[in-house]
Amino acid sequence: MKNVNKYARGYFMPAETSLKWAQKEYITEAPIWCSVDLRDGNQALIVPMNLEEKLEYFKMLVDIGFKEIEVGFPAASETEFAFLRTLIEQDLIPDDVTIQVLTQSREHIIRKTFESLKGAKKAVVHLYNSTSVAQREQVFRKSREEIIDIAVSGAKLLKECASETEGNFQFQYSPESFTGTEIDFALDICNRVLDVWHPTAENPVIINLPATVSMSMPHVYASQIEYMSEHLNYREHVILSVHPHNDRGTGVADAELGMLAGAQRVEGTLFGNGERTGNVDIVTLALNMYSHGVDPKLNFENIPAIASVYERLTKMRVSERHPYGGELVFTAFSGSHQDAIAKGMKWREEKEPEHWSVPYLLIDPKDIGREYEGDIIRINSQSGKGGIGYVLQMKYGLDLPAKMRENFGYFVKNVSDQQQKELMPDEIYDIFMKEYVNIKTPVEFVKYRFTDNEDFRTIVTIRTGNEVKEIEGTGNGRLDAISNALQTDLGLNYSDLVYTEHALETGSKSQAVSYIGIKTSDGSVYWGCGIDADIMTSSVKALFSAVNRFSRNATN
Repeated sequence: MKNVNKYARGYFMPAETSLKWAQKEYITEAPIWCSVDLRDGNQALIVPMNLEEKLEYFKMLVDIGFKEIEVGFPAASETEFAFLRTLIEQDLIPDDVTIQVLTQSREHIIRKTFESLKGAKKAVVHLYNSTSVAQREQVFRKSREEIIDIAVSGAKLLKECASETEGNFQFQYSPESFTGTEIDFALDICNRVLDVWHPTAENPVIINLPATVSMSMPHVYASQIEYMSEHLNYREHVILSVHPHNDRGTGVADAELGMLAGAQRVEGTLFGNGERTGNVDIVTLALNMYSHGVDPKLNFENIPAIASVYERLTKMRVSERHPYGGELVFTAFSGSHQDAIAKGMKWREEKEPEHWSVPYLLIDPKDIGREYEGDIIRINSQSGKGGIGYVLQMKYGLDLPAKMRENFGYFVKNVSDQQQKELMPDEIYDIFMKEYVNIKTPVEFVKYRFTDNEDFRTIVTIRTGNEVKEIEGTGNGRLDAISNALQTDLGLNYSDLVYTEHALETGSKSQAVSYIGIKTSDGSVYWGCGIDADIMTSSVKALFSAVNRFSRNATN
């Protein structure tokens, strides 16, 4: 690409890197989660939520299990201010939930923020000012010391206002644009703020290190977090927090490696909504932990319902391929994938293993409110016999023999290819019923009777067009006798009857399902299915279906 020399690495790797985080295999416990959907997420919406929508969203976050929720920037607008006052005055904040508000390090904004917080049972006041080289040089045009003065003066004013305001307050500081800030300066400004607040075991302080703009690979961010974790003053009384954005598509990786590096808290949004490419996606983060057997302490057992509320209130869309929450993330169209999933599900039924290990499915879709039928296997021209058979078995109880699955699979794939569309389960079922089940043309089965049980002599009544007649045959069994009668009358020649059957539960009635395959002289196999309350009759209907399919082809 042209202009590549225009770009240079704008981040700062710590001079000393211990890389202790790299020795850890996985995250062993959930962090403190803080949802910023109602602030960072809301400000990124084309049409921000109104008061009623924010109240509904807040309730959803509480129901999911968030114990810290950033509810807005109350000094920014009357809607933000009114929302916070509504939460407090109507006692809508559960006792175990802490609200958080954001404020710039500017006196009138800080005072307005505390005005909005009067009477809060517990609130985090989140102070920030930008510290990066680009912001200092281009926006503020101030020196390092002048930027520190902004942070320190804001920290002092927070203490003063908190002492004068009814409520219970905890402090948080973010060096905004941390990832573009020299690491020594980031450490210095955070420590200067901590020196003002003097955190204790009873009153810890949150230091939040945002990837306001993601500028590096995730291992660099992790090294920055680890350096800060090891050098911050009052570390035992500091809750280290991360707030990754997703400019480079690595928000989740930044958060995960940041936690390995010492972060105890994560700020993010449901499905990653936020400025530009978004904030870190807490749904993905939490369920990644879940897939490793770690309880995320958030309830995502009904992702479809959460996604529905999210889309309705934010007017945003959860992409079909969004991790965990997308409509298609558990869906296989590929034939080989479908076959492996179907076999894996069957293996689970047989073995009942302790741990989940189905091919291609990271977690059990049912654990987050997804259904197997129509979710994990869907059918188009790329699908295979295993997936098509799986749909019939799981949704309609039809357990086709392996070779019949293959035969029917090719038939369905051709239909999908010709129509250039995905086929829904009911369409697949309709195709099967029409093309394979109880076929009555050109020859319709009417009834049968046996005249000699030892020789299996049979008389079969059939209808061809408007003509009804009886045909006779003998064989080494009842079905063989009926088959021989059909071959003689129709002048057909086939062999090797393949037969299976099973019960089919339909409501309160049980029916028998039979499958028969016949092999012709040219090696072709024709399959038929019969369904009837009587097992023998279902077998006869299956035979007639197979013979009719053969006869149609021979006529054509």
